[in-house]
Amino acid sequence: MIIQAIQVGFRSFFTKGHERSLRAKKNILQSLVIKSISVICSFALIPLTIRYIGSTYFGVWLTLSSIISWAALFDLGLGNGLKNRLAENIALNNLEKGKVYVSSTYAILIFISFIILIIFSVINPCINWHRILNVPIKEHPNLNHLVTIVFTFFCLQFIIQLINTVLTACQKPALPALLNVLGQIFTVIGLLGLINFTDSSLSYLVYTVTGIPLFVLLVASIWFYKGAYGFLAPRLADVNYNYAKQLISAGGAFFIIQIGTLVLYETDNIVITQLFGPKEVATFNIAYKLFSVVLMFFIMVITPFWSAFTEAYVKQDHEWIRLTLLKMGKLWMILSIGTVLLLACSPLIYRLWLGESVIIPFTLSLAMCVYTIALIWQAIYVQFLNGINKIRLQLYLSIFCAVVNIPLSVVLGRYWGLAGVTTSNTIMFLIMGLVFSVQTRKIINGTATGIFKA
Repeated sequence: MIIQAIQVGFRSFFTKGHERSLRAKKNILQSLVIKSISVICSFALIPLTIRYIGSTYFGVWLTLSSIISWAALFDLGLGNGLKNRLAENIALNNLEKGKVYVSSTYAILIFISFIILIIFSVINPCINWHRILNVPIKEHPNLNHLVTIVFTFFCLQFIIQLINTVLTACQKPALPALLNVLGQIFTVIGLLGLINFTDSSLSYLVYTVTGIPLFVLLVASIWFYKGAYGFLAPRLADVNYNYAKQLISAGGAFFIIQIGTLVLYETDNIVITQLFGPKEVATFNIAYKLFSVVLMFFIMVITPFWSAFTEAYVKQDHEWIRLTLLKMGKLWMILSIGTVLLLACSPLIYRLWLGESVIIPFTLSLAMCVYTIALIWQAIYVQFLNGINKIRLQLYLSIFCAVVNIPLSVVLGRYWGLAGVTTSNTIMFLIMGLVFSVQTRKIINGTATGIFKA
């Protein structure tokens, strides 16, 4: 009887409710299975990477990838701009217009990537990467060449990964999650091959970790644009200069927000490697990886709602938006409790996961716990505001947080070690969460004015 009741309840959950909500639930269920595999792969990659190149070079790789990920800025916010424009046109059944937006975005990003690769090839020989990464020249004399390879891969990736934006705008976020996990699976296989058949090499690691996911995205792009999403396949004939200007205009604010976001997320590794050395970058990222399990689950749930919020707002379905945000608030409370339980179990998990090879201070785990709770809270409101394109306030606040975060990270890092660097980010997220919650409430109640309405 109990089993039958559970089956009925489960079936009802996925068959009753608003069509928009049902679509999101099905994507969440699919993503749950995919993300479970992703978590296993991401956890396996850390000990395998440390085994292959050691914890110090693992820290070097993490710092290098953090710096090079700034290449993502050169999409000028076009990915997020495309996501909103495409979702709007799909909601209104303007598929031809959506195809023009897709084609124009690809054209712009190909042009931008070509220009920045030329510029980077000129300035790269003048950059002292050994000093930035705190690596002696004798240990890795070809570091500048390695950076060039990584930068090239990242530039290619932010073009090719537009397929993820298209799929998400079509409210199929489980598919990008599937592509991500396929990339991880093949990366784990490739890393096992390196461990068994090659000597320790940072260069081989870079080719494997960056090249394999890129290849998966390329194959997927060809597959989807030749198949089910052929109606959105980019073509040179569909590139429209006027549409390109609209995309750049729509993506401009997202571009600045991306800068602020990268400062919050990606400068930690740089601060840590300068204050404590590259080995501590590995310690920091291991703690982050553990608590990112909660973040992965949250992202899996929240991702389908960006474009769903866009559709609901275009159709003025404010009641659905209000109810969805209330449910997200309840989810946040559940995940917060889960995060605290994960903190309690963290010493045992670290021991089973990594043995005695890396020691994670409990203060760092505590800081990561609070960081995770604060990040999820503010991200609920950010997802809604991004979906309805009310991002002017977010733009200004992102600039403020980007300016304040680095010096605050340095000060707190010197005072409280790795936990201090994490605490700086937490403070920024709490400020943003408070402001965005007020803005969201005003928009839903129809009382938003001035900057809260922009």
